Amino acid sequence: MSVPKDLRYTSEHEWVKVEDGKVRVGITDYAQSELGDIVFVELPQVGDEIRVGEPFGSVESVKTVSELYAPISGKVVEVNAELEDSPELVNESPYEKAWMIVVEPEDVSQIEQLLTAEKYEELISE
Repeated sequence: MSVPKDLRYTSEHEWVKVEDGKVRVGITDYAQSELGDIVFVELPQVGDEIRVGEPFGSVESVKTVSELYAPISGKVVEVNAELEDSPELVNESPYEKAWMIVVEPEDVSQIEQLLTAEKYEELISE
């Protein structure tokens, strides 16, 4: 199970990467493996506001539909449109090709509240 050390994580299995003051968000390798084959990804629109802890979209697999929860509050400035036509990228490349949204955070310090790679590894090993 891949858990990159340079990312932060939520207990709902989203990952966060800070890039030039913006935050890239996706779901973890663990989440995609638990969900199984991803068949559909629903994401917000550019310009939408998201709130920490609230759903911002969903991922549908052959087994279930799971909501995606915002790791931070802010404005969506980019959406990975490639996932609309190729939702299987979530299974193939959860950290590189299958990022979901880029957010301009209201308060970048919210990232400090997220789990480190070590804490996330503890969570998924329980």
